[in-house]
Amino acid sequence: MSSVTVEPLLRYHRRTEVSGLRKVANSCYSSSSLNCSRQKLFHRGKCKLRLRRRPAAPVVIRASSSSSSNTALAETFESSGDVFFRHSFPVTRTETVEGKIFVRIDQENGKGNWHLTVGCSLPGKWILHWGVSYVNDIGSEWDQPPKHMRPSGSVPVKNYAIETPLKKASGDDSFYEVKIDIDPKSAIAAINFVLKDQETGAWYQHKGRDFKVPLVDYLLEDGTVFGANSFNRPFFSNILLKPETQDHTQEPNNVKKEDRKVEGIYEEQPIAKHTAIENSVTVSVRRCPETSKNLLYLETDLPEVVVHWGVCRDAAKNWEIPPGPHPPETVIFKEKALRTLLQAKEDGRGCSGLFTLDEGLAGFLFVLKLNDNTWLKCKGNDFYVPLSSSSSLLAQFTQEHSKDSPVSVKALDQNQGSDTAFTNEIIKEIRNLVSGISSDNSRKVKTKEAQESILQEIEKLAAEAYSIFRSSIPTFKEEVVYEEELEKSPPKKSSGTGSGYEIVLQGFNWESHKSGRWYMELKEKAEDIASLGFTVVWLPPPTESVSPEGYMPKDLYNLNSRYGNIYELKELVGKLHESGLKVLGDAVLNHRCAQYQNQNGIWNIFGGRLNWDDRAVVADDPHFQGRGNKSSGDNFHAAPNIDHSQDFVRKDIKEWMCWLREEIGYDGWRLDFVRGFWGGYVKDYMDATSPYFAVGEYWDSLSYTYGEMDHNQDAHRQRIIDWINATTGSAGAFDVTTKGVLHETNLV
Repeated sequence: MSSVTVEPLLRYHRRTEVSGLRKVANSCYSSSSLNCSRQKLFHRGKCKLRLRRRPAAPVVIRASSSSSSNTALAETFESSGDVFFRHSFPVTRTETVEGKIFVRIDQENGKGNWHLTVGCSLPGKWILHWGVSYVNDIGSEWDQPPKHMRPSGSVPVKNYAIETPLKKASGDDSFYEVKIDIDPKSAIAAINFVLKDQETGAWYQHKGRDFKVPLVDYLLEDGTVFGANSFNRPFFSNILLKPETQDHTQEPNNVKKEDRKVEGIYEEQPIAKHTAIENSVTVSVRRCPETSKNLLYLETDLPEVVVHWGVCRDAAKNWEIPPGPHPPETVIFKEKALRTLLQAKEDGRGCSGLFTLDEGLAGFLFVLKLNDNTWLKCKGNDFYVPLSSSSSLLAQFTQEHSKDSPVSVKALDQNQGSDTAFTNEIIKEIRNLVSGISSDNSRKVKTKEAQESILQEIEKLAAEAYSIFRSSIPTFKEEVVYEEELEKSPPKKSSGTGSGYEIVLQGFNWESHKSGRWYMELKEKAEDIASLGFTVVWLPPPTESVSPEGYMPKDLYNLNSRYGNIYELKELVGKLHESGLKVLGDAVLNHRCAQYQNQNGIWNIFGGRLNWDDRAVVADDPHFQGRGNKSSGDNFHAAPNIDHSQDFVRKDIKEWMCWLREEIGYDGWRLDFVRGFWGGYVKDYMDATSPYFAVGEYWDSLSYTYGEMDHNQDAHRQRIIDWINATTGSAGAFDVTTKGVLHETNLV
């Protein structure tokens, strides 16, 4: 909404009452005493009545009985005029369900082989993504387990892991679990896993790291081990440990190794799952024939909800508070909007409310508040309901929501009504004719000639309907464009390509941050750089970063880095411009380090000006439990990978890059790790910022066979070209293929 800010939130106390002012309102809100009292309540600053008790609490008007009053609301609406607008808005809310992940190691009936059981108490399509670590194996963190250890239904993942679906536990349908046989002869040191929810794409870890169940002594000293503090001794140290590993498991002299017993364990960890629930809100509008006011009836299948609402008078959709009467359970919010608690339906399936609105208003605006932290909007914007069937806003609404649930609009214009009735008659006749052909009884008695006659009638009716449709479409006069005018139009040039003769200098190296004043040092060399023939200088990433080099950014708007502060950066850019040089900013868009942990201990909540939550993180990175969509490229596993398919993410990034262009004076971009996200998003960013020059770093490994570089590297170069094509040529890319070949041949 344009003039109302709903956050920070004002706490809504449903049961707050003002002593001596509790009123009983009827369904139509037409009592003169009620109107008088409401005027004193909501405009108390303009009358003699002064409320001294709890002035900060919202003032509430209450109905005597929610169920009976709700029925009266519906009956009043149904009996008042004709509906000229009805629309159902789909809404999606997220509900957090808490449960637990458990790990158990035991023997069946106390004898035989040991089993590792991993389970979850929350319903869903759970997948165990797991592998093993072997004793003395330091070359790989995960390995695939032996085939005889893999439960049925397991699927290999590349060459390092296995994925096994969890099934309902025998004897307890509320748990999902999988059992893994542990083979003592395999010298397995630990079993590692993460849990994946296939329904949401979320990954669950232990305190931000992979679960690790140790099977030998020395791993118990590792703080990353799942439940390490509760493991008094390893499970199979007396079986698994070979002579060469004894230095890891030295025992006190008074303890004999052969006396140690294998013990079962059971460990739990809390888990929280975010589940999307689909609901709907239906709004209908009638014109009251007696008062000419609009009666708006809002109902939803949500169990309890507060409507934060207002009205607008034109297409600008600026919020304002309408004059009374207002529904029961309504409070004023900061003199900018109203809040109404909807009344529960008699059948318990949702709630509803009736709003009386003056004529002459263009629209009804609202958002839904479930609690202090949960608001529901319409595609990221305020819900909007047009209040006039002849309004241009109604046509705009119909166009915007044509792909949603059907909009039912009954036109008040007589000509339009007659056209609609005539069209409905044509449709009815066509349907009757079609049913005549398709029915089994008709097929037995009608000849082929009769069916052809019916088809001809359908064609005539269709042609008549099409002529009505064509007559309603405005015609446009063709504009003649002569060849001479086409030749005079200047050729269009893609943004970010430069002149084609740029010589770019990387204006820093991996050690430059150590001086702490690199911007000032480079400023002193600006004229020397220009004299050497360089035309463009690529500067290091400017933002606050976890890594000193700048490639693990946190708060994107904080430009105080190890290279210098924002003022020194602006001085440097100004000096480079004075020397005739263009300047590239290093934009790290693929990933971003979080400032806060979620309730599972995962670092995926961001702070600063761009305070995104885990919806901004891709869902298929097992380390960061993102709630976004799957990544459009390769994941960078050291930090949360940003989901560029989210509208709010792209909007914020474009605003940030435009701010850098204006505030710092960058002429273009060097784009980091662009193989992590689709080139089409890069085009969006280039179109928004219109850089003079842009170049992407699409760097991956060359092709090798048995450790030797292949002569043919066309596939490697083609991947870079494919990325450039995805950007539609709005950015270039470094020729890392040639660079890699030259390095391999020791020519550079």
